[in-house]
Amino acid sequence: MAKDHHQPHSFTKKLLPWTLYTILPIAIFRCYFYPLQFPHSSTDELSLNTPIIITSSSSSSPSFTSSSLSKEGEIRADEPPCDYTNGNWVHDKIGPLYNGTTCGTIKEGQNCITHGRPDFDYLYWRWKPKECKLPRFDPNTFLELLRNKHLAFVGDSMARNQLESLLCILSTVSAPNLVYRNGEDNKFRKWNFASHNFNISVYWSPFLVDGVEKSNTGPNYNKLYLDRIDEKWGADLDRIDMTVLSVGHWFLHPAVYFDGDSVLGCHACDGLNHTEIGFYDALRKALKTTLKTMTERRGSSDKVLDMFVTTFSPAHFEGEWDKAGACSKTKPYKEGEKVLEGMDAEMRNLEVEEVDLAKENAKQFKGMRLETLDVTKLSLMRPDGHPGPYMYPNPFANGIKERVQNDCVHWCLPGPVDTWNQILLEIIKRWEGQSRKRE
Repeated sequence: MAKDHHQPHSFTKKLLPWTLYTILPIAIFRCYFYPLQFPHSSTDELSLNTPIIITSSSSSSPSFTSSSLSKEGEIRADEPPCDYTNGNWVHDKIGPLYNGTTCGTIKEGQNCITHGRPDFDYLYWRWKPKECKLPRFDPNTFLELLRNKHLAFVGDSMARNQLESLLCILSTVSAPNLVYRNGEDNKFRKWNFASHNFNISVYWSPFLVDGVEKSNTGPNYNKLYLDRIDEKWGADLDRIDMTVLSVGHWFLHPAVYFDGDSVLGCHACDGLNHTEIGFYDALRKALKTTLKTMTERRGSSDKVLDMFVTTFSPAHFEGEWDKAGACSKTKPYKEGEKVLEGMDAEMRNLEVEEVDLAKENAKQFKGMRLETLDVTKLSLMRPDGHPGPYMYPNPFANGIKERVQNDCVHWCLPGPVDTWNQILLEIIKRWEGQSRKRE
């Protein structure tokens, strides 16, 4: 009996090593020639004319619950809102949220990497608020919070800059399908994320209110009707759940301002017999009209409308923009090195004031939420984040030129503008937490 009991145990000891020796080469062969398929960090470049088929592997995302969020990104309704304006840029080894060379939605002039920008340090900074945390953007969380909704970016090229940043971030987990485009330079576009039935649009409306842009063949000034919104986006308002408004830079151009058929005045309108009233008053009136109209049109509806106003984004030209002005700095400003003042401060302040007034008006309606996306100061401190001469491909390929046009207004993608969307997500998460608390 003792001998019979010992034989199976001895046989097992001899068999086990031989089994491992047999299986291990097979496993190595399998992994080498047929590697495991991990989720891609970004989509391949998208063709505007080719529909995108979203497979189950690209469209799947974890179900969203309050417990599924990481501790850092947790929704906390009881905490006071974070002051994201008070902070500084700190070096971050992790790097950008997406790969600009494989994101197919970036406007060519903002794709600094493919245009040959030689330095990459501008990609390794993150905004650190002094009184709270700003978690890294979680695209799955964003898509789940906006499941079955329509988000619209409305305004000028800064609205487009922010939209394309968000599209690139979200594309790392789910492929967007371009379902509509129209207008010169595709100024009106709409994408659908089939994984979450989420729509995202951009509407070109550089004044928010109705206006006629100056042209080479017509008057050299804009015509703005400050008493009514631009219906190119306003007509779709009943089909939009969330808006991000962004205007400012176009108000610096010469313009004549109207209230109905009556001329209110003008800005920089030499040769016209109109009263100079300045662009600050015009911007204030345009914002007031826009927010009031949005509130009144949607206030009687049971459908929630969330509204954001992205504050003025400063330019960083060293010299005049049209006289060889450039932005050559390669690092952010340190705290105290650059002060928010002058026109940048005035534009930001009036936008914040108008949002605060609109909040009071919106309190009478249950389905209205409104917030300022205050990015002026953090953007002011990033003179290194613009395309500069790399708004064109390889501007110094044939040597250093005497004069090269620079873009010191828009932002490289990836770049500082990605932080705007990080803050956007945190505000949406806070709103979601407050809604759950009421339930």
